[in-house]
Amino acid sequence: MIRANEADRPEIEAFLAPHAPFAMFPLNNLAHYGMAGGSDYAVTCWIARRDGLVTDVMTLCDNGMAMPFLPSADYAAAVAAMEGCPLMGIIGPTDQVRGVEAQGFADAPRTLDHDEPHFLLELDRMTLPDGPGMLRPLQDTPADVIKGWMLDYQLTALNTPAGEAGQMVESSYANYVARDSHRVLMEEQTPLAMTGFNAQLPDIVQIGGVYTPPDLRGHGYARRALALHLVEAATRGVNRATLFSASDMAARAYRAIGFERIGDWTLLLFDGPQRLVVP
Repeated sequence: MIRANEADRPEIEAFLAPHAPFAMFPLNNLAHYGMAGGSDYAVTCWIARRDGLVTDVMTLCDNGMAMPFLPSADYAAAVAAMEGCPLMGIIGPTDQVRGVEAQGFADAPRTLDHDEPHFLLELDRMTLPDGPGMLRPLQDTPADVIKGWMLDYQLTALNTPAGEAGQMVESSYANYVARDSHRVLMEEQTPLAMTGFNAQLPDIVQIGGVYTPPDLRGHGYARRALALHLVEAATRGVNRATLFSASDMAARAYRAIGFERIGDWTLLLFDGPQRLVVP
């Protein structure tokens, strides 16, 4: 694989676009943060070509998160291309993440290692659940409550070390507000659940950050929040949505509004940066 530059970007995006549900993170980061640095989410890409056409893309964020899209399954070439780069984790389709992991990271210490079912929804097939509450933008809801939810998510879902979780919450909250990416289901002045998009393109969104506090779970608030957010997105031309399910309860909620499973997704977070040295 060879390192790509800005001139290669249209070709990379054209290659990834037909596979958007499996490549939302690299497509989103290319679209919103680019390849020139200046953000943790800016990317470096390596590409493989056959007969003049791109066949594989290996993407690495400036924050160290690797995002493979490697249909050829040439994982050794992708890892060799990143030799010496500090990796903080790998995220993507399960077979590809595990393939990259096997090329030198199998014994790397980690703080998170999740395989999750991957879902897709055509919005014209969505069922909107009844229930209380209406959506409000994140910035129009009680910041102390929402940051408390986000802290719990960092600690319990992502296993973020306690000493780092507070800073992650502040950074994420500021990013959510700046990008207007998250919504809160409110019943009058009471927050019930939160939902958001962690990747957005003109015709498809990827859901992330869905959260209901433990004492309010089991009432369908998260699925209503998510469905209402997708109704809003549809008015902008979005026609599909994708997500990953962290639990069986969440998967049942997503299926209830129309999501169908299309595969598996994996998130690995290493306990410190990992640098591969190829012999």
